[in-house]
Amino acid sequence: MKRTLIFGVLILSTAFLGTKAVAFPPGLKGDVIRTWNNLALQAVRTANASDAQAARLYAMVNDAVNGMAGSAGIRDSALAPPRTPVAAGDSRAAAAGAAHDVLVALFPAQLAAADAQLAADVAASLPSLGALGRTWGGQVAAAVLAARSNDGSTPAESQPAGTGPGQFPSSWSGVQFRNLKPFAIASSAPYVSAGPPPLDSLDYAAAFAEVKLLGNAAIPDAGKSATFTYWSVGNNSSQPPGAWLQVAQTVSAARSLSLEDTARLFALESMAMADTVAPTYMTKFVYRFWRPTTAIRQADTDNNPNTVADPAWSARAGSVGSSPEHWSGHSSFSASAASVLAGFFCRDRIPFSLVTDTAPGGQARSYPSFSAAANEAGLSRVVGGLHFNFSNQAGLTAGRDVAAEVLSSKLLLTRGATHPGECPL
Repeated sequence: MKRTLIFGVLILSTAFLGTKAVAFPPGLKGDVIRTWNNLALQAVRTANASDAQAARLYAMVNDAVNGMAGSAGIRDSALAPPRTPVAAGDSRAAAAGAAHDVLVALFPAQLAAADAQLAADVAASLPSLGALGRTWGGQVAAAVLAARSNDGSTPAESQPAGTGPGQFPSSWSGVQFRNLKPFAIASSAPYVSAGPPPLDSLDYAAAFAEVKLLGNAAIPDAGKSATFTYWSVGNNSSQPPGAWLQVAQTVSAARSLSLEDTARLFALESMAMADTVAPTYMTKFVYRFWRPTTAIRQADTDNNPNTVADPAWSARAGSVGSSPEHWSGHSSFSASAASVLAGFFCRDRIPFSLVTDTAPGGQARSYPSFSAAANEAGLSRVVGGLHFNFSNQAGLTAGRDVAAEVLSSKLLLTRGATHPGECPL
């Protein structure tokens, strides 16, 4: 799928109250947004939230923040239109109020930590304007919560086990997320996969042979094991979307982005990741494709003369996998985030270092570009023995395509020329 990317970074220095521009104080950067994203990451870890739950929370928090930090009349909005009443108050307090109310509504256990941070942010705001800003942020948060109140994320559902060759042999939960309402894209339907290759095809046999070798727990490989573990970010972590928000934190802080630009970056990235959830879960729901462990152990049932069963085979990851195989959610999350980051900054080759929640020994890895990190994240699922490479590639493609639609349709300039393709505006 080809979509026109609309890239642009506009350094904004004013917020508009009605038609009158009021300058933000010097040095008002995006630190408050990074702080509240850290609280959201911690909420996901503490609650042991799923990847879909995490992506939804991050998108709602950052859409609320962008709804107050975005510039009314300058850029289009997403869920919550930028509000700039005459008595808007301080933008730092407004950002904190918006993030606070969304976070505690979804994860009430974070109330104490969120209240303490909100009080600190209001106290650090411009004199006499902190309370006004907090109220303004709360109003935007309420609008976001209302917009997402019936978005398909509840109630929890399970899908029964599949039967026969090629089918995921266990029940799996969370399938309601296949109906998750988009944050930014027009529809999830165009992104649903056409499916894995037929079991009796040469393409399937080639992918089968690849994962059977690379993901085999019986063949020690410290490097492959470390790569899998580094990107695993599963239970009790910030999940894959959280790892990519950490990338945005690092890169945005290094560039001292303004409050408005930081809000826009995090909103675009988190919405793109959230909008990969529904097509990922729908694809899993439709095809119920078996994981490599089952496929390799039961290869004598796949009617493919080029695959050989190994009943004792186990994945390097140490588990079979908890949902149908096709496609890799790690891959779609990673590609959507990497593509938004590259689009926002107008180039992919921005080096950065990252310590994920599951990094072996807490050691950072360094990457020359966003796409290099996304490609490694996707491949980690193959060397972990959890996914076939065709499902990694399908996830990467879908993530890039979702990001392209988000970048070309949301938070764009409302005045002046908006140029597709090359940066800058």
